[in-house]
Amino acid sequence: MIKFNIITIFPSIFDSFLKESFIKKAQDKKLIKIKINNLRDWADDPHKKVDDRPYGGGLGMVLKVEPIYKAVQDIKRKNKGKTKVILFTPRGKKFTQQKANEFSQYDNLIMICGRYEGVDERVAKYIADEKISIGNYDLMGGELPAMVVIEAVARLIPNVLGKPNFLRERMTSNGGFKEYPQYTRPEVFITRSGEKWKVPPVLISGHQKKIQDWKEKRGKVIEK
Repeated sequence: MIKFNIITIFPSIFDSFLKESFIKKAQDKKLIKIKINNLRDWADDPHKKVDDRPYGGGLGMVLKVEPIYKAVQDIKRKNKGKTKVILFTPRGKKFTQQKANEFSQYDNLIMICGRYEGVDERVAKYIADEKISIGNYDLMGGELPAMVVIEAVARLIPNVLGKPNFLRERMTSNGGFKEYPQYTRPEVFITRSGEKWKVPPVLISGHQKKIQDWKEKRGKVIEK
């Protein structure tokens, strides 16, 4: 079982995410464990302050290193096994399918979600094992990237998606996956303007070799 520990100042953002679909089922089956940790629990002052003004000036506030350090240390102490600490930042490595496969081999993933103007750079330099970005754009925080990583990694855990064939059908030998067009009923969909959108005949032919060739030709392999 892989354990995901999220460090955030907005834990309620994850409420609905944890209670729906395969993520909920995987937790119920004890295939994965997800714990949302409120960074303010590691703040020293009565007001639970976890941010401060940036040195050198600038707009916004920066998350402090002290509470993040203590949070990561405490979580590591409570969770044994192979652990990776991830910090989400636009300056990080791009998250890919291959990276998801790599992360799925760990026992514990500790994910630090930044907010406001950013996170004290000492977190990236001394605490995080890896800095990750889910794309070339900026977000308000690391909570959405954490959900992306959880979904991408969790679906690689045996039995999370149900039948093992669901996963094997799409996987490549390099740790990527194959994505191809999908169709379902009705065979012909008629729009309000009278257009007919049809399913490719080969998919309803029953000829498995031709169907597989069609998928291979039109599919896209996503590995990097």
